[in-house]
Amino acid sequence: HGASLLSRPADEFGNDELVEEMWAAKALEHAEVHFNLLTSVHPSQLKLTPYDDQIYTTFRQDFPYLKVAHLDDEILKSGVEKLKWRQFAEKFNKMEDYSYGTLMRADASKQFSPDNSIFVFRVQFLAIEIARNREGLNDEVHKNHRPARKIPDYQQ
Repeated sequence: HGASLLSRPADEFGNDELVEEMWAAKALEHAEVHFNLLTSVHPSQLKLTPYDDQIYTTFRQDFPYLKVAHLDDEILKSGVEKLKWRQFAEKFNKMEDYSYGTLMRADASKQFSPDNSIFVFRVQFLAIEIARNREGLNDEVHKNHRPARKIPDYQQ
């Protein structure tokens, strides 16, 4: 029931608190899955979509000087930037869920937390995280937050 509700047009709901809570829960779950991937697989080996190369190339063409290590709402959502991001996103409008809301780490060197989260749309998240992976900016979080290796428990 919940997932089918989320696929309905947003204007059907107004400011429905249940829908907002479901979106927040889905965004948080996505953030946790992404962080687990980052800490389990070396970021340079991580492929987030079949379109990573196209997303990255287009992102760096449209935003050649954007420093993705540390971002905030001011950098991503000012009037001029908001328009540039909207134009960027429309290039990927055939991609499923390209405009869904997603949580992203503001500071690439730190793990997810309420203070290190920023709300972005999915293709914006993908562009920034692919850039962070390819430019070595997720290496530190991968190294510092890797899960402990499981050592086989041999019975004697």
